[in-house]
Amino acid sequence: MTIKRMDEVISDCRRVTPVLARVGDKWTVLVIVRLRHGPTRFNELKRSIEGISQQMLTRTLKALERDGMVTRTTFPTTPPQVQYELSELGNSLSVPVLALGKWAYDNLPAIDAAHNEYDRKRKY
Repeated sequence: MTIKRMDEVISDCRRVTPVLARVGDKWTVLVIVRLRHGPTRFNELKRSIEGISQQMLTRTLKALERDGMVTRTTFPTTPPQVQYELSELGNSLSVPVLALGKWAYDNLPAIDAAHNEYDRKRKY
């Protein structure tokens, strides 16, 4: 690999890192999974995600909107209603997110066993 090519790889890694951090965030994952069911109003979304604060949901939605994964629609009502839904990009992300979630769920027994074995060895 040439020096120039190595610089390109490092530069690309720096650009990818924030994207991976965003899509690996637990709140992002839960918002994406929830929005797979279709357009959802803010308060309905907040009620459906246990433990998320209004501030964290707002931050997460803004970041996902900025990344092009979520679209925000404001309806001219009093008070204004806001609805969020996955964009085409967000829908494409939901596929690997759900696959990763399924993998984690399917492997919980093996992970628990590994934890127990590790902890048992460390006690002595």
